This record gives sequence, structure tokens and C-alpha cells, in this order.
Amino acid sequence: MITDPATLGKAIRARRRALGLQQSDLAMQSGVSLPIVSAIENGKDTARIGLVLQLCQDIGLRLTVGI
Repeated sequence: MITDPATLGKAIRARRRALGLQQSDLAMQSGVSLPIVSAIENGKDTARIGLVLQLCQDIGLRLTVGI
């Protein structure tokens, strides 16, 4: 379960690695800078949600909301 930015960042990193992508590959594919990918994967809590969602979409990481 993802409960904070750090946990989400770890999930994104794990998925990226499982796909055999480097951070630079994901940055280029998603149209964001390498420092942004790094910040998101490191759980920086000020990362823009739109960028986080873009990365998730680009690596096929589905996020669901449970109520």
C-alpha cells in the first residue's frame, strides 16, 4: 500500500528497473528532466502530482484509490 511520497517513489523506481530503464530513459520518454525523475523516485514531497502521474502512466504503473 502506498501511503506517502517515499513509498510511491520506491514503487516507481522498482517498476522502472523491472522494465530495464535508466532514469535518463524514463526522463526522455516522459518529457521531464532527469532531476525530476530522481526527485520523484527519492520521495520528494513537493513533486508535482501531474508529473508523478505522467511517470506512472509511462511505465504502466496503475494507481487505484480505495475508499
